[in-house]
Amino acid sequence: MRMRLLLWAAVAAFLIDQISKYLVVHVMRVAEGHIEVLPPLLVFKYGENRGINFGLFQGNSDAARWILIGVSLAISVGVLIWLMRTAPSKLMLVCGGLLIGGALGNVLDRVLYGFVLDFLNMSCCGINNPFVFNLADVFIFAGAIGLVLFEGKKAS
Repeated sequence: MRMRLLLWAAVAAFLIDQISKYLVVHVMRVAEGHIEVLPPLLVFKYGENRGINFGLFQGNSDAARWILIGVSLAISVGVLIWLMRTAPSKLMLVCGGLLIGGALGNVLDRVLYGFVLDFLNMSCCGINNPFVFNLADVFIFAGAIGLVLFEGKKAS
């Protein structure tokens, strides 16, 4: 029963990620030119990430693509098993769902396109950030941080 919270968080993260990518990449056509939303704080810029976060470990090979898919799936299954074997709090379940939903959103991109679609760019305070990311990355990061912060807290 409690695992439904994890499932709903994962489904919500996955859908929000995929809908945002579809709208920005395919409807708003960000690949044709960047879109200044709240410059310089928020700009939509098209990116194809064949590596991991911030373009690290870029690889154009099909083997690298499938290895990254496998790693993402293994981490998702590992988080799910860990949460099923413990007495996680509701916050941990939500965080686990965010992480899993985000990871699966990026997995779907790799399966469909061969890379992860990125479009968010944030700069501030005179610092020009060259990196782009997506909402799945935000969910993965927030979920992982939340699991660390809320681990060991009394189940509620």
